[in-house]
Amino acid sequence: MSVTGNDLAARLRARFADATVIVAEPRGEVLMEVPAPAWHDTALTLRDEFAFEQLMDLSGIDYLGYGCDEWDTDVSSEGFSRGVEGRGPGRFAFGQTTTDLPGLPERRFAVAMQLLSVSGNQRVTVKSYAPDDALPIVSSVVDIWPGSNWFEREAFDLFGIVFDGHPDLRRILTDYGFVGHPFRKDFPLIGNVEVRYDAEKQRVIYEPVTSVEPRVLVPRVLRDDARFSTARGEDRDFHRGDQGRAARRSIPTSSPDIGEPTAAPGGEGTR
Repeated sequence: MSVTGNDLAARLRARFADATVIVAEPRGEVLMEVPAPAWHDTALTLRDEFAFEQLMDLSGIDYLGYGCDEWDTDVSSEGFSRGVEGRGPGRFAFGQTTTDLPGLPERRFAVAMQLLSVSGNQRVTVKSYAPDDALPIVSSVVDIWPGSNWFEREAFDLFGIVFDGHPDLRRILTDYGFVGHPFRKDFPLIGNVEVRYDAEKQRVIYEPVTSVEPRVLVPRVLRDDARFSTARGEDRDFHRGDQGRAARRSIPTSSPDIGEPTAAPGGEGTR
C-alpha cells in the first residue's frame, strides 16, 4: 500500500529530529535535509526501518552562484534583453579564483540521493551539505547500497566531493591527469589546459589554455510571463480589433455624424 507524501513526511519528522523535511506540492515530493555527521546513519535507517531498499541516483551539487544571474533577462516591450550585468561563475580564465565573486554561499557543496521503496511505492530525496568547502567530505553509503559505488566516484570526479569510507575512490569519467573538477561552478568553461601534438617531442602535450576566450552561454530562464502574457496580449489586441471593426460595421450609414454616403432616392450617393 502506498503512503502519501504528507504521511511519509510526518513519519520522517518523528523519527529524525535533526532533519528538515518538506513536501513539494502539488506533486507531493518529499525532501529531507540531514546534517553531514548523520548522513550514513540516516541512510541506514531509511533502508532498514522505512524500506527504502533501492538507491536510484546520487549526485553532487555546487551552489556557487545559486540564484544569481549575470544576464539582464528583464521583460520589456521588445522581449528579453541579453545584456551582461556582471561577472559570474563560468567567465573564469586559467588561474582565476572565486574570491572576487559576489554572493558566495554559506554552504557550497552538497550531496543528494534519490531513494525508492518498491514495497511502499514511495520515493524520497535526501540531501546533506558538506561542512567544509575547501575539502568537502561526506560518508560513503556503498556499504548500504553497493550500487552507489560509481555514483560516488562520479561526484568525486566532477565535483571534488570526498566520500569517506569508499573502497575505491578515484576518477571515473575524466583522464588520469585531468586538472580540477569540471562540474564545479568556478571551473572555466574553456577548461584549464588544452591538448596538442608536439612534433618535436612526438607526443601529445598539455599546456595552459591560450587559444580560447572565456564565453558564457545564455542561462535557461523560465519565461512563462513573457510567453503567455505576450500571447494573451496579442489575442486581446486581435479581438479588440475585431470588436472595433464590428462596431464600425454596426453604425447606421444614414447617420449625419459619420459623413458616409447615404442612399439617395435616385440610387446615387450624396453627402
